[in-house]
Amino acid sequence: MGKSEAESILSGDRRALARLLTQVENGSHEGRRTLDELFPHTGKAHLIGVTGAPGTGKSTLVNQVALQYRSPAAANPKRVAIVAVDPSSPFTGGAVLGDRVRMRDLAGDPGVFIRSMASRGSLGGLAQTTAAVVQVFDAAGYDVILIETVGAGQTEVDIARLAHTTLVVESPGLGDEIQAIKAGILEIADILVINKADLPGAEKTEHALRGMLGLAHPVEKVFHHHGQAMILPESKPADTSQWVPPILRTISTDGTGVEELMTAIEQHAQHLRQSGEWGRRERARLEAELEALLTETLVRKFRTSVPDVRYDEMVDRLVQRTLSPWEAVKALLNGGA
Repeated sequence: MGKSEAESILSGDRRALARLLTQVENGSHEGRRTLDELFPHTGKAHLIGVTGAPGTGKSTLVNQVALQYRSPAAANPKRVAIVAVDPSSPFTGGAVLGDRVRMRDLAGDPGVFIRSMASRGSLGGLAQTTAAVVQVFDAAGYDVILIETVGAGQTEVDIARLAHTTLVVESPGLGDEIQAIKAGILEIADILVINKADLPGAEKTEHALRGMLGLAHPVEKVFHHHGQAMILPESKPADTSQWVPPILRTISTDGTGVEELMTAIEQHAQHLRQSGEWGRRERARLEAELEALLTETLVRKFRTSVPDVRYDEMVDRLVQRTLSPWEAVKALLNGGA
């Protein structure tokens, strides 16, 4: 009897892995069934989110980090998966250039798997699909999963929240420090990276980030889920010091500062494990995923039970302002006017 798809993936079959990733992205029943089988094998990988404004050199930096993890000089080379998420389009210059860099430097390495994702017009489901793709890599035995997002909007913030360690990448001269804080992106930074640090203005960028760090990084880790702030309960041992996001400078084109970045990533992982924060983040992440899936499933189920004519009638009444959204919800749920 042949192997099941899940068994093939657990045994390291890259073709089976690529097939499942496509099924998961397409939301197929087969993909979901295989993912269910694989789920008990997840929870081991270190998930690293890399986000920030376009033009900061994230792709090249992710490439350098992956090369460091795969270096033969490393005491324990790790298997690395890269998930490159572009919420706008699979054809943006940044994503294409980034993938070209990676193809050149990482091509042919059996310990690296690169997957580019696009939203296919559904921003809301992108974070959920990304979570499923990450679970596939986790089950397949990848030690480190780098989740790279393009841009710095709410979708990217949501996707970065999948990670244990989040790198927020800035670069001098983009004038986007204020933009970053508007998007709430500094709130989720575990490590701040000023990339392209050889450009003029690196000092100024670092000064601006340092000034904002105290405001943007509260003591509790705040998760925003469906627009609601979810504060993880503080139950750290008294002797565990709070993690203060370091600000590091890198030049990803020649690898300057990448070693220091790797050290900071490792220190953050150790901090999470020692303080118990790793488990708390994992719980909050899975709870948010469960809620998102519940919401999506219940809405879909409800919509099949309401005739289209009735639903359209409610939307018409909203447009005419003869009914408020809350009244419309009440009427649809109770079958009233």
